[in-house]
Amino acid sequence: MQKRALNAVLTGVTGTCLAGMMVAGVAAASGDNAPEQKKMPSQQPAAAHDQARAAAPPQRASRSGNTRKAEPKKSEKKAEQKVLLAGKTTASYFWDDGSGINGDTGAPAGGKPMQKGLFASPSWPLHTKVKVSYNGRSVVGFVGDRGPGEPSHRGVMLDLDTYTFRYLLDGKKPASKYNAGTGEGHLKGLKWEVLEWGKGAGKKGAPQPF
Repeated sequence: MQKRALNAVLTGVTGTCLAGMMVAGVAAASGDNAPEQKKMPSQQPAAAHDQARAAAPPQRASRSGNTRKAEPKKSEKKAEQKVLLAGKTTASYFWDDGSGINGDTGAPAGGKPMQKGLFASPSWPLHTKVKVSYNGRSVVGFVGDRGPGEPSHRGVMLDLDTYTFRYLLDGKKPASKYNAGTGEGHLKGLKWEVLEWGKGAGKKGAPQPF
């Protein structure tokens, strides 16, 4: 009787212990799995972010700090020549090459042969650089001769070579060196600009009659 009672007690105690251990084991197992389930959601976005970064093309470093200003073009580097003196006058035309045609008086006084862009002034220093403009066209030439003579007393203060005269008038070429090929013998209101005074004989300043 006592042994049976003892066995019953031991059996109950053993069963209780086993049940407690099973419950503890289940709790432990669920406790171990719980952290893993909590970590997964946070790990997945991180992995996706790493994959996106790996797939994206590498970015170049900014060069804004070392950016150089665009160099100006050669045409922009060349500064416009300063105008020393400017005004307007009436201009005629000539071509003196020693032929004696149209009152040709011989070789130009400046020592250079007759050519396109060679002008005659009654007073400016020889070899003075001059820009002449008319009807939206311009030519840069130099004073290589004296003239016109008596017309300078009537306000004609420049004698242009035949080619320059015809070009300024209508953009065309003259009929010959000695004939502009047009009824016009003068250009009224011609604009002149002295860009550089010559070192030859003559006077600087406003043109004076011959």
